[in-house]
Amino acid sequence: MHLMMILTTLALALGIRFFDKLWDYRISRWQRSLIAFVVPPLLLLMTAIAVIAMGYHGEMLGFPASRYSYLLAVVFLGFALIRVIEINYQGWSSIQKIKNYPHKNIDNNKARIIDTSLPYSAQVGFWHSELIISNGLLKTLDNDHLNAVIAHEQAHAYYHDTFWFFWLGWLKRISFWLPRTNELWQELLLLREIRADQQAAQTVDPLILAESLLIIAEEINKIATAKSLGVVEATFHDLAMDNRLEERINALFNESDYFRFDGIDWYFMLLTLLPLISIPFHR
Repeated sequence: MHLMMILTTLALALGIRFFDKLWDYRISRWQRSLIAFVVPPLLLLMTAIAVIAMGYHGEMLGFPASRYSYLLAVVFLGFALIRVIEINYQGWSSIQKIKNYPHKNIDNNKARIIDTSLPYSAQVGFWHSELIISNGLLKTLDNDHLNAVIAHEQAHAYYHDTFWFFWLGWLKRISFWLPRTNELWQELLLLREIRADQQAAQTVDPLILAESLLIIAEEINKIATAKSLGVVEATFHDLAMDNRLEERINALFNESDYFRFDGIDWYFMLLTLLPLISIPFHR
């Protein structure tokens, strides 16, 4: 019976991934992407926890428990725990790394400066992140464009993007084998940047912000490689976003609700707890 639970959950997870685009069109892009990305791995995690909690002795609804399903659940949950330890260590290492960078006050904004020609800015940290700016960015942008970039980074700090995407990154690592994981991850990264752009546009000229993005993209394209600080950063410009620059710029001037951020629908999140309901039925 436990194996049937696992297979049913897996089928539901696959169904969510394959058919999310058929949902009600009134669901925002954020909602659809978050649900499709988050719910499947959480369903699998809750199922593994439920199976382990019930053990491999006894029966459920008249069907005997299985050692194989129990072992499968232990392996998956163990894999998830190893990945969360790994990603925590990488995040801690990134934070320790930036502590070696000197501070500088830029228009009343405290930032750590990286000595590199790459025009780069990011928020790095967990719940309370720090602003990172490269010398290359300071040389590339004038004061107005630099303030626009800083406003974008402040939006990442406002939404605590480094914290939330740290955990979303963990879900990505444990569900890499599910279909569309990387596609949905890239979609969430794009939406994260669009949200920060739109938040920044409330305090700076959106045209200046769009120009900053284009200037930095052009400058980065001249450089063959760029190093990432790790798993606890949210950046103004991601090299993987080059082919979606137009969409990001258009979103700056789009007042529709299509890009609105309204969190995740907690009714869908409650769906991930369904496997735990099976525990009392185990004898």
